[in-house]
Amino acid sequence: MISRRRFLSAASATTALLPARALAQTAAIRVDTPMRPPEWALLQRELFREQLSACEEFFGRYFDARGWLLATERWGSNDGPDDAIENVNNWPHLHALGGSDRILELYEKAWEGHLRQYTAAKTTAVPFARDGMYYKEFPVMMDWQHNSEGLSVFNLQGLSDPLNPRFRDRARRYAGFYMNEDPGAPNYDPQHRIIRSLFNGSRGPLLRKTTAVDWAGDPFEVANRFEMVHGETSYEQTLEHYRDYTDVIGDNPLNLQTTDLGTNAYMLDGEPKYRKWVLDYMDAWVGRAKANHDILPSNVGLDGVIGSSAGGKWYGGVYGWAFTVTIPQSGKKEDRNRVPRSFTAFMNAYLLTGDDEYLAVWRRMADAINAQGKTINGQRQTPRMYGDQGWYSYTPGDWVYNGFDIYFLSMKASDRARTGGDHPWLAYLEGRNPSYPVDALQRDLEQVRKRVRDQRADDSTPDTRLADAALDINPASVTAMIQLMEGGLHIARPSWSPTSAPQGGVLLHARLRYFDPVRRRAGVPEDVAALIDHMSDTETGVTLVNLSATETRTVTVQGGAYGEHAITGVDLAGKPHPFSGRAFDVELAPGAGARLLVRMKRYSRQPTLAFPWA
Repeated sequence: MISRRRFLSAASATTALLPARALAQTAAIRVDTPMRPPEWALLQRELFREQLSACEEFFGRYFDARGWLLATERWGSNDGPDDAIENVNNWPHLHALGGSDRILELYEKAWEGHLRQYTAAKTTAVPFARDGMYYKEFPVMMDWQHNSEGLSVFNLQGLSDPLNPRFRDRARRYAGFYMNEDPGAPNYDPQHRIIRSLFNGSRGPLLRKTTAVDWAGDPFEVANRFEMVHGETSYEQTLEHYRDYTDVIGDNPLNLQTTDLGTNAYMLDGEPKYRKWVLDYMDAWVGRAKANHDILPSNVGLDGVIGSSAGGKWYGGVYGWAFTVTIPQSGKKEDRNRVPRSFTAFMNAYLLTGDDEYLAVWRRMADAINAQGKTINGQRQTPRMYGDQGWYSYTPGDWVYNGFDIYFLSMKASDRARTGGDHPWLAYLEGRNPSYPVDALQRDLEQVRKRVRDQRADDSTPDTRLADAALDINPASVTAMIQLMEGGLHIARPSWSPTSAPQGGVLLHARLRYFDPVRRRAGVPEDVAALIDHMSDTETGVTLVNLSATETRTVTVQGGAYGEHAITGVDLAGKPHPFSGRAFDVELAPGAGARLLVRMKRYSRQPTLAFPWA
């Protein structure tokens, strides 16, 4: 049974969202103990500096003064509008960690520019985009693998700029497209609690089978002009790529990623309607998994019946359990089951409620799939796909998708066994890989430098570039900093972990976040570095150091990405400092540093985008 804690009254939700300063002591913890600058701290600050100059250069090369991407504009899931804005993926993370305000300025310019650019861009062959690929500043109609990727920047803008009126208006408008608040976008059926098509957006759901042209866009010249990231050599091959992408009517687990929009809108001001919609829709899918022998179905018909829009097959639909297609350029078969990507919606529900039932859905599904395991060529293997023939596509090992993420949320010893083995970051947190901070930061530094070299070697011109051409040379490299500074998950594409589904548009999930109370902005102040070395269910160990030899720095430390973790106390050098609230201040004397043990009650507060001193 779903916990009653989710059903907050408007009054209790408002109380839970009180600013941190109203609930916490205002006195700062003073740190005077000198600390010789650790190597990890110097690397961390260098990584901030290197990325600023690299991002400046990248923006100057691939965007114009309006923030428009300098590339050939096309509609389609290969190289469409979602790819255009993904060129500045990770930039919101970079600023929110403590990167220069210039990073915020640039990615917001790119966001605003691409909205105008793709509202003006029109198709000829794709009927629903003939009047613009965006309408009301949102994709007119596309699947949620690609819609979510196109929201990777917007969904994180609130980390740094939650009071931006355009962001706030859009957060509500975008969520409203899935709450039937816009009569022109009847995407949601509240009676059956379904989103009515895999193809949906600001012009509503597509209630017919899709064609290859709907996915691939207008005809265009390929040979001797564009380098196709997916490997096609002609427009005809691009069409063939999408030949089997037809069954989109009815609900699909990928649509669960719309809960990012509802959660973001809720975190603006705590309006209960957004939280209620997210959890109502989530609970419908929890029920569907239970009714389907603990497996999330990949199609729910317009009548609310599992599989009824896919010939009665629970495993039907585009990107579903049976979605194995042929790669046109090679003739080989490829499995494209995207159900694991929907797990991030269950993370949203857990963020809002702390209710373990949302994680239990995935545990039960993993157990059901792993029960189908068998020995093949002397190896235990488990399936990844299900079709008319039953379970297929057996792969060595257990089905452990998103196991690390489940453990990150629950911190249960039983979930540690579901992580699919070891990971260098996990080994570090468990005290078995002390070199990880330096190794990881050096690796990200080298990635920044390599991508700068690749960008300078790129001899393409705007008329020979598609929107996805420069994605792999975007210099922002934040995985190590998210892990080490925030104790956070960098859920992005490509995936940071082989057991985590690659994803776009995901909210931040982290143990701690930092703010600069002097400059009134997100991120650590200038000269400050942070390193989390321990995480348990109730504690987080973090070292803070001020590298300035002359200036005192004050940093605000918040429990959770959105204040969802209540801080109950802080130990410094064995001395307890009691607190009760979302955040506390640490005043670091010049050249000083210390390790703090932060005690917390995780997922005990409603998340908010408000800064601690709101």
